Amino acid sequence: MNGAVWLDKPVNDTVSSLPQIKISSDTSIFKYRYRNGHRSAIRITRIVSETVRMLNGTESEKNVRWVVMGDDDTVFFPENLVRVLRKYDHKQFYYIGAPSESHLQNLHQFSYGMAYGGGGFAISYPLAKVLEKMQDRCIERYSDLYGSDDRIHACMAELGVPLTREVGFHQFDVYGNLLGLLSTHPQVPIVSIHHLDVVEPIFPKTDRVKAIKRLMIPAKLDSASLVQQSICYDKNRQWTMSVSWGYTVHITRTFMPARMMEVPTRTFNDWHKRRDFTNLAFNTRPVTYTDCQRPRVFFMSRVLNDSSNPDMTVTEYLRHNEWNPKCDWGIEDPSEINRIFVYKRPNPDRWNKAPRRDCCRLVHTTKKGIMVINVGACANDEIVAFSDK
Repeated sequence: MNGAVWLDKPVNDTVSSLPQIKISSDTSIFKYRYRNGHRSAIRITRIVSETVRMLNGTESEKNVRWVVMGDDDTVFFPENLVRVLRKYDHKQFYYIGAPSESHLQNLHQFSYGMAYGGGGFAISYPLAKVLEKMQDRCIERYSDLYGSDDRIHACMAELGVPLTREVGFHQFDVYGNLLGLLSTHPQVPIVSIHHLDVVEPIFPKTDRVKAIKRLMIPAKLDSASLVQQSICYDKNRQWTMSVSWGYTVHITRTFMPARMMEVPTRTFNDWHKRRDFTNLAFNTRPVTYTDCQRPRVFFMSRVLNDSSNPDMTVTEYLRHNEWNPKCDWGIEDPSEINRIFVYKRPNPDRWNKAPRRDCCRLVHTTKKGIMVINVGACANDEIVAFSDK
């Protein structure tokens, strides 16, 4: 996998570990008529074509299968990107990505049929070569559009190539905290995260860069399972546990059905900064219905080694100290747990099978303030239910 950073003007490139830096060609001949927009959209949308021209006739071109593009604030998980793309025949015409989480963005300004550039998109190389031949003429026909990604979409429409949706590409057109979204990730590999400069740090009490670096630690151990959810119950204490592997563990008083636990909680606002969940393009639920049901959240703090079982990953999660209201339900307070250890074997081939959520099982321990959970593939007839009835 090779890449390039396309800029509008030269910079002092003294860091050898960075991808190669390329300077976009002049776009002043193209009209841009979107009021209060940024004509840099023209330069950015032409990066696909300029990449094809850069590769044309080179030895490297023989091995190129896809052109993948993202913004300067897009974080990719490369192994998961490869997992998604290898499902498709790169010799065919494919335009792969995902629309926005914002219903209003998709409905009014852009389209549900458009791959948003912040979440990133992939174009098969044969399609990219055809796009290169017509893109400049196509751009002239759409001078009234706002961004780079809707210009790509317009050209794809002229070529007759629809969007192939892969919901692991995340535009994240939201404000606030991504906790509710990342803790209930869809059952697909997480491919990208966008707008990290807009949302709160994904881990508390740290900055945005350190937070994403922390998420990369479990990603190196088992990228296929990163932020994949599993649900289990402590039937003695009447608790519901939800594990987002490598990110969080939630403990909630009372038994919550799996059907409810897999729905994201509203820890965020929509892109128009409204607390109106009808503006979102997916189901959500309140963070809590009563004070007693407010979950205790534990964030991944570090990865440990299990010398007795080197094939097993061990991740540690520490309780986030936040407001814990009083509860008169007579159910034990999850705040008595301070630390959770999650044991899991890496499963790099999980997406070669039909998608299924992992199962988690509570492991008995006598240590005070400690919970131990084992996460792994479910048995064929294993179900996630709080009752045997």
